[in-house]
This record gives sequence, structure tokens and C-alpha cells, in this order.
Amino acid sequence: MAEGSAELELFRRRWQEELAGGAKRRRREAAAEPAAGPESRRSAEPSEPGYLALARGLLDGGAPPAPACRSPSPARPAEEPAGDGGGDGDDLLGQLIRDLNEINEVPFFDIQLPYELALKIFHYLGKTELGRCAQVSRTWKVLAEDEVLWYRLCQQEGYLLDTSISDHSCWKLALKNCRARERTLKTNWKNRIGAVSQLRYELGKILCDVHSCDGVVIAGYTSGEVRLWDTRTWDYTAPILEPVHGPGDAGPQPHVSFVRINSSLAVAAYEDGTVSVWSLMFGREPIHRYQHNQRIQALALGSEGATVATASGFEVKVESPNDRGFWQTTETFEIQKLILLYNLETSQCLKKMGNSIGDFTCVNLQNSPPNMLVTGNKDRRVRVFDLRKSESLCSFYAHQLGVSAVQMDDWKIVSGGEEGLVCVWDQRMGTKLWEMHARHPVRHVWFNSHSLITANIPDEKTPRGASITDDDLTAHRKHQGIIYAYEFSVDQLAVESILPICRSSYDEVTGYNYNIGLAVPYDNI
Repeated sequence: MAEGSAELELFRRRWQEELAGGAKRRRREAAAEPAAGPESRRSAEPSEPGYLALARGLLDGGAPPAPACRSPSPARPAEEPAGDGGGDGDDLLGQLIRDLNEINEVPFFDIQLPYELALKIFHYLGKTELGRCAQVSRTWKVLAEDEVLWYRLCQQEGYLLDTSISDHSCWKLALKNCRARERTLKTNWKNRIGAVSQLRYELGKILCDVHSCDGVVIAGYTSGEVRLWDTRTWDYTAPILEPVHGPGDAGPQPHVSFVRINSSLAVAAYEDGTVSVWSLMFGREPIHRYQHNQRIQALALGSEGATVATASGFEVKVESPNDRGFWQTTETFEIQKLILLYNLETSQCLKKMGNSIGDFTCVNLQNSPPNMLVTGNKDRRVRVFDLRKSESLCSFYAHQLGVSAVQMDDWKIVSGGEEGLVCVWDQRMGTKLWEMHARHPVRHVWFNSHSLITANIPDEKTPRGASITDDDLTAHRKHQGIIYAYEFSVDQLAVESILPICRSSYDEVTGYNYNIGLAVPYDNI
């Protein structure tokens, strides 16, 4: 206690010295002015500001001095009172507020800085530091809650990237809401809370391949048809992309082998080696079509632009349009059972990944975090690689019959297996959060922060004992395959995942922690 009292006394003494030095300096400046009349000398006498007099009174331990009456404004008559409280002047609080408003410099310890320079210093602080600085003084609180600072923090954390600073009146509150929504979505992911919908196309017969990009789903069928869904707007009418019919294409269309989609293009590879490319901006007719001599075994589409890669055997062919819009082959190379990372600009192999027991069955680099790669293997394990290292970071047993699809982000991994299981894993703990089973192997997995799309595609395209004629489409429904769309957003109601015919009229529609609707058909009958 004695030590703290000594420090407080030293602080008071130094502050009194600074105040006394300021008063002496003002008296010297007044004495240096040329002699003038009595009225001029009286007006030139140094007067101590109100806030300094208040500080001096507080340091001396006495009562604060009474505020001086301000002269009336020139626009106001002299006999008119200066406020609602009469002619005695404003109260002490109003005087202090006016004095603070007249300060256009920010106090930084023993110096005064311009507001813009102080704001530049605060740019280097995070959320926690800004919160602590806001408790120092009223001036620092105004500075720490500046909209420019919180707009920058919101952009740095990846929220509201397509907005400008004028779109929100309080960016601190906007950042708080975004972080709360992210925590809610993470909780919904872990507990499997949300809605699930099925995407089916009965006339397409058997599902052959599925791909998605930013919520837009493309699916190819044994009927040769290619269909689109936009899961972001459920009232969206899905178009059917029409293939180009040649002179000898009078018979049935070949099966669709692979489909791919990005933000501007859709590509489909057919069983006869034909590849069709559609533009999502210019109708349903293909903008390009070419033929392979062999059966296509893999198809890839660049995440941006118009680069299509196809694999036949061990040969990979890359095609893209030139500056004049004509498509041409830009690169060909052979592949091995190891994972080879190529630089598309220099056509050089950057790294080889692998040396695990069993062949790689699925690889995901595009949707993974920076410098991360997640793979699935026939040895039934999921592996996560850091591209800056040669060995895997983690490996865990995932599926009994092998891993067929996989994707990861900064905290979770979603994998699909040959047995039809979709599993969600906690990446850091290596534990399974939940799983869901369907009849056919999982061939496609895609997710973002609030949605998940999976596709169960049958291996048998012409199942025995199933009617696949056009006049009996429901007989082979279990053989068709299915696409699931999960929505974990907080504004999505779980009751929407239940079919309307199975919705109960009871008040309680959810049960257990999996948000399963407890519904009885025909309750109202």
C-alpha cells in the first residue's frame, strides 16, 4: 500500500509541474506582446482552460472550481439566456463535453497525435487489443470503435468480402453477428441439425455421375441426359442440357460417363468417347464437342476458365480455347499410380505423393485449405498431406470397403465409402461425429460452411430384375441412385426435410438429437 501511495503522489507532483509549466509559458507569451490599452491588456491576460482548472482542483484534493459563464454567441442577443438553465452558464458536464469536442488531437501518453496517425497505429491491433484500448479513455474508445478498423477486421477474417464500408452502420456488430452465425453452423454440423432434401430425375433412369460447384449440381444419366439443379434457390427450375446429335445418332443416346461443372461451364463425357461442353450463360446447346478414340476413364474441369482434361488409359489430354475462341489441345502427359502435382504454366512436375499400400481412389486438392491435400485409398484409410512435406500429417481408418470420395476444411473431413456411408470426422481429434447410410456407393461429396451435397451412384447401370422401360419408372427406383442436399443454416427449418405426406399435425416434430421428424402418415384422416 505504501508503495502504491508513493507512486500516486509522484504522479500528482509531475502533473502539477506540467500544469505550472504551461501556466508560466502562457504568462511569458502574454508579457512578450506589445503594450496596448487597458481593454486589450485585460483581454490578453492568460486564462486557464476549464479542464486544466478542473484537473488542478482534483489534484489539490479540493472541490472542483465552478465553471465560468461563457459569453453569449454573436448570433444570440446579449440579454437572451445562453441555455435552458438561465444565464448562469452551462453545467460542468456540458463544459467538459464542449472542451473534449474542441480537441482534434488524440493523447498518446506524453504526446498529441493527429487522429489519422493514431488510427494508423490502431490498424495493427486485433479485436482483443481494441477492446482493451476502448477502456482507457473516452477519446481512445471513439478511436478503437472506428468503423474503418472493424471493417478491416471483418474482411481479414473472411466475412462479407463483397461489401463496402458503407453497407453497414456498425461493423463491430456485423463482425459479432458473423462470428455467432459461424459458431451456430459449426454446432449444427457437429450435431447434424438441419434439413435434407433429395434430388431425383425419374426420366433419367440410372444415375451415372454427379458433380457440384457452389451449390449448383450437375447429374448425368443412362438415358444420355444431363440435368442441373441450383440448391441455393429451391424454386429454381432445373434445365436439361441437350447434346449435339450427329447424322448417325438416330438410335438411343450413349450413357453419360462423367460430368463436371464450374462457375461458367458444364462438361459431360459419354460412353462412346464424346465430350460436350456447355456454357451456363448461353442456353442449352453445347459450345464445343470433340471425340476420343478410346473410352474416357476420367474427366476434370478447371475451377475457373475453360480448361478441360480427359484421361484415356494412362494418357491425359488438356484442351482449352485460344484467344480467338477455337479449342485446341494444349498439353498431353502420362500418369502413374502415385499422385503427381503439376504446374500448368510450366508443365513441370512439382511433387510426388504416395507410397501407401493400395492405390489412391480419390484425391481432393481444389477444395482443401492452402498447402493441404486429402486422399482416400483402397486400404480403407483417409490421409491428409502437407504439400510442403513428403509424409502424411494424419491417417485414420475410415470405411470398410474403401474410400470413394473425400473433402476437408480447417476443422472437419467428410468422406464417402463404397459401402454407402457418408461420415463426418473431426480432423484434429480423428473422431467420427456422425454418419449416414444409403444403398449405393458414395461417388461425390461437396460441402461449404452451411451445406453438404452427396451422391450415391450405383455401379450396376442395367440391374437385373428391374424394369427400366419408359412406361414403368417406379419399379426400379431403388436402383436409380440418389443425390442428397443437406442444409445446416440456422434459418433452415428441420421440418422441411420431412416429406409433406409424412408430416404430423402434432406440435412436437423433432426427436432425439438427429432432428428426425416423428411423423405418422395420414394423421389427419
